[in-house]
Amino acid sequence: MSISVPVRVPRSQKIAFGVGMFANQMFPAILGIFMVVLVQDLGFPGWIWSLIYFFPRFFDAITDPLMGFISDNTKSKWGRRRQYVLIGGILMGIAYIFMWQLFRENTLEYNFWYFFLWSIVFYLGLTIFSVPYVAMGYEMSDDFHERTHIMAVAQWIGQWAWVIAPWFWVIMYDQDWFPSADVAVRELAIWVAIPCAICAIVPAIFIKSKSTLGEDYEPLNTSNISNSIFKIKNSFVEAFKISEFRKLCGATFLIFNAFNTVAALTFFVIVFKLFNGDAEATGYWVAWFGCLGALGTTWIVIPIVTWMSKAFGKKKAFMIAQSISLVGYVLLWFLFIPGKPWMYIIGLPFFSFGIGSLFTIMMSMTADVIDLDEVNSGLRREGVFGAIYWWMVKIGFAIAGGLSGVIISVVGFNPDIPTIDQQSAVDGLHAFFCFFPMMGTLLAMFIMRNYNINEKRAAEIREVLEERKRKL
Repeated sequence: MSISVPVRVPRSQKIAFGVGMFANQMFPAILGIFMVVLVQDLGFPGWIWSLIYFFPRFFDAITDPLMGFISDNTKSKWGRRRQYVLIGGILMGIAYIFMWQLFRENTLEYNFWYFFLWSIVFYLGLTIFSVPYVAMGYEMSDDFHERTHIMAVAQWIGQWAWVIAPWFWVIMYDQDWFPSADVAVRELAIWVAIPCAICAIVPAIFIKSKSTLGEDYEPLNTSNISNSIFKIKNSFVEAFKISEFRKLCGATFLIFNAFNTVAALTFFVIVFKLFNGDAEATGYWVAWFGCLGALGTTWIVIPIVTWMSKAFGKKKAFMIAQSISLVGYVLLWFLFIPGKPWMYIIGLPFFSFGIGSLFTIMMSMTADVIDLDEVNSGLRREGVFGAIYWWMVKIGFAIAGGLSGVIISVVGFNPDIPTIDQQSAVDGLHAFFCFFPMMGTLLAMFIMRNYNINEKRAAEIREVLEERKRKL
């Protein structure tokens, strides 16, 4: 069997893709922080906050697969992805600025509808940008290891969003910066949106793509809309028939969902476990937890996981990384010591291996699965597979938001009561914080135990595809 020599992707192309990942992660990272202002400063009741939180995920469930189908079947001299990445990036930036121009003097009803409608525009822009953008990364290389390196570079750059984002907590509520948090988000939204929109369109400008004008794709027109919807449904069914793809989606859902469920509890665990409920005494320790965790991912996790993937294979790298994260969760159970917040820093590098390694490995594996799908179907469907995979991520994120509230209710935690008067509830919160992600991780590892696309099989799949091309 002849093996084709892999074509290395230039470093500049990898960096251009990674700059887009910074925007892809920075927008939602800051959005999650700004959302607190709706309740804390603008008086949105919980049910309205829940509606704003969940409806965009429902909207994504419709628009993401549709965008994936459109992107996969676009005939253009610019290729299938670039024009959408450009349009989506600009639309996101504009909508992000306008959606946060909220004023206390306006009525609650007005602020709700203003924010809700602009948020729909923002999420539409996010879909137009993110689905083709992720697909763009999948198709940058055919090489088994080069795909991991592309995703590692992208995740390394994207992680800086999570290093920066926690400090917005400090800036928003520091009166030396702004008189109130609602004033802060109106101005900070501009400073976030403009540079992030610029980062979002970098891949559209600098990543090369070939013309698709001569390709035999599905027609994208009004008369074919019903057939297109049928094709989308079939694409979903065919994607989930691939057992390896089901495993990737299931494992990602479990790890990401479990992590984000307890991530929402971080503020309460640090304030009430370490500082007896005194938020002012907490200082910067909440921000440092997220910042140092992201720095650990950037400088420790991603380089090590990239090396392990090449040395041992992607599946083993995944298993080792998640095993290290289990150690981190156990350490955080013992290292959250009242009055000694610096102790948790010891556990953060281990803790970061779970979520920090996830997308570097899983996105690379998804690209391998897309090759397998092409063998089965004869189609290149990066957009559809990317849409399905990230749809699972978004659904997991939405469920995590609901589970966080359930955990608070189950342990009986009340943020208005000092720790000394609810010690069992605080300990229960701490236990969920450490051990709930362990459960998700262990289940994910069980699902991935017999994932079977290794380097040898990936090479065989590529050889089948290359042989088909030679016969055309």
